[in-house]
Amino acid sequence: MDLKDKIRTIQDFPKKGIMFKDITPLLADSAAFKFAIQEFLARFKDKGITVVASAESRGFIFGSVVAYELGAAFVPMRKPGKLPFKKITQEFRTEYSTDAFEIHEDAIKKGDKVLIVDDLLATGGTAEAAARLVEKLGGKVSGIAFLIELSFLNGREKLGGYDLLSLIKYD
Repeated sequence: MDLKDKIRTIQDFPKKGIMFKDITPLLADSAAFKFAIQEFLARFKDKGITVVASAESRGFIFGSVVAYELGAAFVPMRKPGKLPFKKITQEFRTEYSTDAFEIHEDAIKKGDKVLIVDDLLATGGTAEAAARLVEKLGGKVSGIAFLIELSFLNGREKLGGYDLLSLIKYD
């Protein structure tokens, strides 16, 4: 299945000059959504994943399903001020802003094998921040999976050494 056919491009969103990749048509197509999940699972099902971590908010859609299918724990990485317990924070840059993620300090234990799942790899700042949070808590990043990669932004360069999977690439 060509998942690229299920992605809609919105010009100048969320700001002028950005070509936003809208995943809602893929989510509305149950066969395409299932296919994407199966592709993630095919790559990581035999890696001994104990935790799937995803970044707010679209990463939650894919990460929670992948965690369920793998029989792994799911850990949300949230924007500041959204988690109620003791947490650690990691700042990052995106292609159009500066932000941060927080994670509960007890969400990942030393030695956990963690798969990070997100919807989009652009400049790599979000995924790099997610990996740093996992590693600060003693987890091992066993892989990072994306639905979409904007390869012209070179985000992969910030993630050298990690096992990366992107289902759709835009050059």
